[in-house]
Amino acid sequence: MLHFSRTKIIAILFVCLAGILTTLPNLLPKATVDTWPDWVPHKQLSLGLDLKGGAHLLLEMDTKELLDKWLRSVREESRGALLKAGIKSSAGVRDGAVHLTLANPAEADKALSELKKLITPIGNAILGTSGNNYEVDAGASPGTFIVKPTEQAYRERLTNAVGAAVEVIRRRIDSLGNVEANIVRQGADRVLVQVPGFEDTKALKRLIGQTASLSFHEVHPTISAEEALATRVPYGYVIIREDEANRGSQLIKENEVVSGEDLVDAQPGFDQRTNEPIISFRFNQAGARKFGRFTQSHVGQPFAIVLDNGKDESGKRDIRVLSAPVIREPILGGSGQISGSFTVQTANELAVKIRSGALPTSLTIVEERTVGASLGEDSIEAGEWAAVVGTMAVAFFMLFAYGLFGIFSLIAVFLNLVLIVGVMSTLGSTLTLPGIAGLVLTVGMAVDANVLIYERIREELRNGKTSISAIESGFNRAFTTILDSNLTTLIAGLVMFWLGAGPVRGFAVTLSLGIFATVFTAFTVTRLLVSLWIARQKSRKIPAPL
Repeated sequence: MLHFSRTKIIAILFVCLAGILTTLPNLLPKATVDTWPDWVPHKQLSLGLDLKGGAHLLLEMDTKELLDKWLRSVREESRGALLKAGIKSSAGVRDGAVHLTLANPAEADKALSELKKLITPIGNAILGTSGNNYEVDAGASPGTFIVKPTEQAYRERLTNAVGAAVEVIRRRIDSLGNVEANIVRQGADRVLVQVPGFEDTKALKRLIGQTASLSFHEVHPTISAEEALATRVPYGYVIIREDEANRGSQLIKENEVVSGEDLVDAQPGFDQRTNEPIISFRFNQAGARKFGRFTQSHVGQPFAIVLDNGKDESGKRDIRVLSAPVIREPILGGSGQISGSFTVQTANELAVKIRSGALPTSLTIVEERTVGASLGEDSIEAGEWAAVVGTMAVAFFMLFAYGLFGIFSLIAVFLNLVLIVGVMSTLGSTLTLPGIAGLVLTVGMAVDANVLIYERIREELRNGKTSISAIESGFNRAFTTILDSNLTTLIAGLVMFWLGAGPVRGFAVTLSLGIFATVFTAFTVTRLLVSLWIARQKSRKIPAPL
């Protein structure tokens, strides 16, 4: 087992050389690394918020708004199902449920049968169902029904909404460039956002805090917003106010013709005639068909482009009509443009939000803070000192206890750290302060593996075996013990990465990578060094103190 073929030696040296090349960019300034040839690795470790400084936001979803949107959808779905069956009804939302009243109470049995068709199981094929989406009950008076979402369905919808919010925020922040943001769910309805190196929280809040839900609505063909305010608002319509004086307000249909979910692209640009900033948009096929059918049947009538930005910092709803152009001819190409009071900056920001998708609900900032770069530098310095002191203490112990074989262990430990940093750089992982702690712990674990091997070799020597036999037996017998102990640690690291967030994940990454590197260096690199040393010794005698 101490013999290594030429192929194995070349493979081991190749892995070590690759680790050194991928780690080297972290030791030099970025400007120097950028001048290297393309075939040389350029990636450097990204530093986390605790090392580099940056913005920290904890956002909470508006669960009431989420439920209200869902109930409005359930209301339209219920009325639509009854209308399809030829049953007229009116519907309202109150007390967390949809209340339906039939025009003809004699159709109650038929209506109940149609409403129960809306009930579907929730869950998936792998985990099984966990209940139904709705509960349908008869109301207190004849011809009335109550359709209420179940608690299980609400929890599932909230989970999906938080997941969607995380993805939308991630896409918006990715538009800033490679900032290595940490965006994770925290609790049932919160999202943690950490952006290293980005200390302008106002700009960050503008980018990720607004819902940016764009929708296209039919404008009432005969009644203006002013007339509706003076009399009453027709059923199914709402007034969107531009300002407190109601100037530019529009009476629009509550249900949109096309929603922002059908938008696939939005880009800032300039109008060729007026040279003012605009936003060009494009629908997917389904949105293009809906928009095309609508414009074909409403030529000569206006339609409203509505932007819902959710709640602002004061808690007021920020929803407004961006423009209400008149349809001059059918728009069948699935694309168009939005003009309004845009500046170049606002047009670009809004295009990014629309392109990234709308947030499911408004997000409220629960916690906001910035971490200064000086704190990060202090953390790095403290981490470096901890690593240096820990490594020196380990080196002194190994040299004192095992002499030449201790030097072999130190070379393996050095390559261990090089491989970890190289892999993290290649994968684009973020180094955090707990990650540095994981690196220091890896040094101890790597040395621990060599200690077990060397102590086994000593035991075999005391039993009277020859040097080569004792070394081979020491490596072979220690392998199972070390593999078992590292496997249990790896399981703990994977669980921390799966369930943890932020700093915990940073520690789990370095710990897990360190286990793989430790097994490789302790059993392969150290064995190779010992094998090469023995091959060049005539006496084949192990030096003291081993």
